[in-house]
Amino acid sequence: MFIIIGLAVVMGCVFGSYVISGGKFEIIMHALPHEMMAIAGAAVGAFIVANSMGILAGGGLGRAFKGESWKKQDFADLLCLMFILMKTIRAKGVVAIEGHIERPEESKIFQNFPKIAKDHHLLDFICDYLRMMTMNFEDPHQVESAMEQDIEKHHKEEHAIQHSLVNMSEGLPAIGIVAAVLGVIKTMGSIDQPTEVLGALIGGALTGTFLGVLLSYCVVGPIANRLGQVMEADSKPFDLVKIMLVAHLQAGAAGLGRSRPPQHAHRHGPTFAELEEAINGLPNDLA
Repeated sequence: MFIIIGLAVVMGCVFGSYVISGGKFEIIMHALPHEMMAIAGAAVGAFIVANSMGILAGGGLGRAFKGESWKKQDFADLLCLMFILMKTIRAKGVVAIEGHIERPEESKIFQNFPKIAKDHHLLDFICDYLRMMTMNFEDPHQVESAMEQDIEKHHKEEHAIQHSLVNMSEGLPAIGIVAAVLGVIKTMGSIDQPTEVLGALIGGALTGTFLGVLLSYCVVGPIANRLGQVMEADSKPFDLVKIMLVAHLQAGAAGLGRSRPPQHAHRHGPTFAELEEAINGLPNDLA
């Protein structure tokens, strides 16, 4: 929503100031179709050349418009889930959770939190490290190191599309110059035309440079930056799980994970009292 508002402000101010100052909008509109075809086509083509099929098929651009997917209740649910699992381990031993982590789709613990149960990356992350604990891999330092490596790997893979968009935004001004040079070459072929005709042709050629810079710094670049923020925020649940599992191995408190929601969620994230209330409200048959 804010991206659309921001883009509307950008376009309104840029083109509005041009029109108010007496600029002839028809020159831009006349050059826009073929200049945009050259710039957008070259940018998309270079994007395809520069990236693997996995990155191209992965998508993810829509996440920049949707925003962070993890809200206050989602973080509270994850904290409650980890609390139940840790409580079960302490009360009945690590063997008691084997059935839950081997078949989470049938587990009443995991299925009590639908969003987490549907997040296959996070679900696998939780189950894999709990599975290691059932195999006596319980050194907190080794577990923390292994989890950090997995998180970093997932972070790099997920951010590949965002880095590609950043590269595209950095290349758009140069692509705009390419389109402008083509326009100048076209103008040179009409050098014998009247001044007003040459002026319109040169103005159309400069539209390419204008569009390249505008798309780079006011459209693609900001969207790529926003996408990076969203991905960073949505990766915090993995850090939360890491902190709680390591705290459990060090006999720490489950509430330590409450400090892990990203900055945007602290305004909406669960307070200690809210977390305690959520835990007390859990069904008794889960643990």
